[in-house]
Amino acid sequence: MVYKHQQESNVEMTPVLLDGEQLTPEMVAAVVYGHVPVVLDEEAFRRVVSCRKMVEELIGAGKVVYGVTTGFGKFSDVHISPQDAVQLQVNLIRSHACAVGKPLPEQTVRALMMLRANALAKGHSGIRTETLQLLIDCINRCVHPVVPEQGSLGASGDLAPLSHLALVLMGEGEAFFHGERLSGAEALTRAGLKPITLQAKEGLALINGTQIMTSIGTLALIKAQHLAKIADVIASLTVECLRGIPDAFAEEVHRVRPYPEQVGVAKNLRNLLQGSKLTTRQGELRVQDAYSLRCLPQVHGATRQVLAYVQDKIAIEINSATDNPLLFVREDLVISGGNFHGQPIAFAMDFLKIGMSELANISERRTERLVNPALSGGLPAFLSHNPGVGSGMMITQYVSASLVSENKVLAHPSSVDSIPSSANQEDHVSMGTTAARHAAQVIDNVSKVLAIELICAAEAAEFIGAEGLAPATRVLYDQLRALVPSVKEDRSTSRDIENVATALLEGEWLQAVEAVSGSLY
Repeated sequence: MVYKHQQESNVEMTPVLLDGEQLTPEMVAAVVYGHVPVVLDEEAFRRVVSCRKMVEELIGAGKVVYGVTTGFGKFSDVHISPQDAVQLQVNLIRSHACAVGKPLPEQTVRALMMLRANALAKGHSGIRTETLQLLIDCINRCVHPVVPEQGSLGASGDLAPLSHLALVLMGEGEAFFHGERLSGAEALTRAGLKPITLQAKEGLALINGTQIMTSIGTLALIKAQHLAKIADVIASLTVECLRGIPDAFAEEVHRVRPYPEQVGVAKNLRNLLQGSKLTTRQGELRVQDAYSLRCLPQVHGATRQVLAYVQDKIAIEINSATDNPLLFVREDLVISGGNFHGQPIAFAMDFLKIGMSELANISERRTERLVNPALSGGLPAFLSHNPGVGSGMMITQYVSASLVSENKVLAHPSSVDSIPSSANQEDHVSMGTTAARHAAQVIDNVSKVLAIELICAAEAAEFIGAEGLAPATRVLYDQLRALVPSVKEDRSTSRDIENVATALLEGEWLQAVEAVSGSLY
């Protein structure tokens, strides 16, 4: 990401304060990608202390509290004696740490640790300050628990995967430390940290939340926002290479259908195409363009609407208390509720999948127009420099079509599914973590589809004259050419596509374009 230079420099960074109230996706990105340190807010510290005191008073008074003096799930009616309170929490983590699959990326784990710490900082979970501080220290010292990606139902919290996080705090499980996979105990030792012994309520406080789905979703949203902007730039380059008609982006057209996102994308396109010597006017070559060009503001704008919805839900979720039960010190209440249910994020992630899939769908159609001699307006077949002997960009369009087809499968909503668990005590679940994982995969696919369009558009510019490009799109063309030379002779482009996709996600090319075009919507 654009934060990567921070971790490479020796400049002292202002820490991100965790207070449970004011975390933003941008702050998450700074910690995840830029390794900005995290500290607990003083007022949050006091709230955590007060809440922990309340837990100890409840235990001393012999009150019935779910997960503290009772078992879990269907065992909520089983009384637990005070002398078994510690063993209850240890057993909870060990038994629930049964997630499977590949480990989540370390960046995702950094995000989920940060989000869990922020939720605990709200002061409604009953955790001790030393346990919360160890979690924060692990973030700052790069102890990243090995968290398998599969196994959450997205209600009762992300129980199984989050338990692998809690194991490491106990000195068990596994963790990555500076890229090396170690036992949890060894990773803590190398970082100069000591494990803790979980006390009453603490195990439940660590795992009963939506932080797996929300961390995946937060990072997916950040990447999606980068791609949505750069997609406007890539599409503008394609418009030029196909001698498109910018009249469709005129302010007058969008004023009479005033979706803010549509209006914003149309303005982007006008700014990006300003100064182009390749675009045409209505009736010059044709009266109107195909939908994949002419309807760019409407389609890209609708995706921006989706991103705005997801941004709103993520902003709320990353500052929420999502465990159970919740303790309210001022009101002297302990309430078993359902804030762990991931339905809001499940819907948001399914919506994100759909919106980003469409960004790829229309991109692939533009790629087809670039390579298809029946549609490209005179460009060589498949952009080959030696048609027939050389296949040029023919198969890159196949790859793009394959990726958008895969996205259509992944975009099937996870949130409409539910399977009862815990002997029907937990009889409706969100599948939000599955939705988030699929959304992340969709976005990765979208980056490759856009990379293919950009590579093809740059190749087309070789034939029509890159010197005629608008100043803004010329910047993107030059950035691309610094990484990917022209395909004058057939070669494997797999690595080119992967490298360009990574560059698009990192956002630096977008910054270079905005330096010329002005800030994009």
